[in-house]
Amino acid sequence: MSAKKNQTKILLIDDHPLLRNGIAQLIAQQKDLVVCGEVDDSLKALDAIELNNPEVVILDITLKKMSGIEVLKHIKVRFPKVKVLILSMHDETLYAPRALRAGASGYIMKQEAAENVITAIRKILSGEVYISERMATQMLSRMVGGRATPISSPVDLLSDRELEVFTLLGKGDGTRDIAEKLNLSVKTIESHRAHIKEKLNLKNATELVRHAVQWVASETVDANFDINAKVMA
Repeated sequence: MSAKKNQTKILLIDDHPLLRNGIAQLIAQQKDLVVCGEVDDSLKALDAIELNNPEVVILDITLKKMSGIEVLKHIKVRFPKVKVLILSMHDETLYAPRALRAGASGYIMKQEAAENVITAIRKILSGEVYISERMATQMLSRMVGGRATPISSPVDLLSDRELEVFTLLGKGDGTRDIAEKLNLSVKTIESHRAHIKEKLNLKNATELVRHAVQWVASETVDANFDINAKVMA
């Protein structure tokens, strides 16, 4: 869709068409905002940004071939002025700090997207950072008195790439599958697996996979909210 004068262009990067449609409908209700493009593939994201020149990118974390966090890092290198709002089903406690460190201007969970996505867009356009009140309180409490950030879960010890590998292990992917999905060598994935085992104090590969499966099952949040119903309300 072409943008009219004074409209802020927004690019959607998410591999769920129903979600993209719902978000697009919410944005279409705003006279000063317009969706300038939609992408369902992480590998096409940077080309889409170059082609459409958006001011804001709404980016999912869970994408094929490359995680949203990795896409975000590439965006901030090539297009540092583009503001990125992460929209994800994943627990903000673990992922929001990582996204903000990587350069995101905001993080919003999909369960609250229908109510807050426009608010989040407007806040980051004004130069502020958008996170939920719960997350803001938690992050502020970590900073009070200059205390070191506590580790709420051993998984917090993992790097962004290690977390990505750990998550794919929990979804049932083997080493070669992960290497192919992340466009990395098998040797590199094996190295990540070894580091994950060490950081999580796991004894062997079987224990690593079992732990990953259990973590993915417990971490995944039900994102089956009816955003289109919100739009029509």
